[in-house]
Amino acid sequence: MSGRIRVAQWATGAVGKTILRGVLDRDDLELVGLLVYGDRKVGRDAGDIARRDPTGVLATRDVDEILAAQPDVVMHAPRLQVPYETHDDDLLRLLGAGVNVITTAGQHFPRAHGSEREQMFTEACEKGGSTLFGVGVSPGVIGERLTLALTGASVTLDRITIDEVLDARAMPDPDFAFTVMGMGSDPATLDGSGPLPSLYASLYLETIAFMCERMGVTYDEVVSDHRVVPASRDLEVAAGHIAAGTVGSTEWRWHAMRDGKPFLTLAIIWTMEPDREEYAGRDHWEIHLYGKPEVVMTVNLVEPDDPTSRTTAGQFVTAGPALRAIRPVVEAPPGIFEPPVFAPFHLSRES
Repeated sequence: MSGRIRVAQWATGAVGKTILRGVLDRDDLELVGLLVYGDRKVGRDAGDIARRDPTGVLATRDVDEILAAQPDVVMHAPRLQVPYETHDDDLLRLLGAGVNVITTAGQHFPRAHGSEREQMFTEACEKGGSTLFGVGVSPGVIGERLTLALTGASVTLDRITIDEVLDARAMPDPDFAFTVMGMGSDPATLDGSGPLPSLYASLYLETIAFMCERMGVTYDEVVSDHRVVPASRDLEVAAGHIAAGTVGSTEWRWHAMRDGKPFLTLAIIWTMEPDREEYAGRDHWEIHLYGKPEVVMTVNLVEPDDPTSRTTAGQFVTAGPALRAIRPVVEAPPGIFEPPVFAPFHLSRES
């Protein structure tokens, strides 16, 4: 499409505000709506919330006002919540009303959960002539783009491991840190069948399923292999206090099994004690391809060298893929948008 794209921002937490600033700073985008969750933000100018010049767009909690603004796309950036399906009704309403949606709260590959969930979103897109795209850095970029691109250099490929190690001390939101991440809780409550393991299994299964489908790999099952690490001492972090013995680090890990062996292992490690021996000095992401050739790729974030900036590298790297996707998603045909992958390793074509 030509001309400026009409954008509504949904939620203004750390990532939402970063996206909002990105929208306001682009000449090809026009902000037409802003939805917030907190009462104290209602009625404030979007520019005030984003620390930008006034825009004339006032924050609201009313979804009808967002729809009345007729955005081409909603940048949907609420906090991930338990259960994973928390945001379904909002997404379906927007899509059914003809609004394209780019979300950072999951929905990267609904087909991973079966045809019924995929069809639910597809039917809403068909009804509204709209497109849905879930994106972030992980899921979104590390596995779906960087790793798959790297497999294109493989002559043979036996196994892939992806390790993420995140220093979570600067996570500012207490509810996110303590409720959604599970930090400071009783380690016994984070067993494999609890709500948090279920939440992350749903989220990261979408990365596993997307990658395997693109490589022509049919896995027999996905096996969880989690580890919860109690804090070795009392910790004071941005979100508050974590008592010694409560959860200080979580290691969510899944293995996509093929013929009794792991083909793809995805580990998501979040820690409030990055100085522990098992985490100190590790890269933010390490991608390891076992095959010919054997390849290791590391990715690290560098915090902004700007004392006036309140935005972290993690917020930028989550917002960036969403901002870059606006025009491709708006111009895409109705349906669930799936990012293109050029010539990854493909098992059936190599056998």
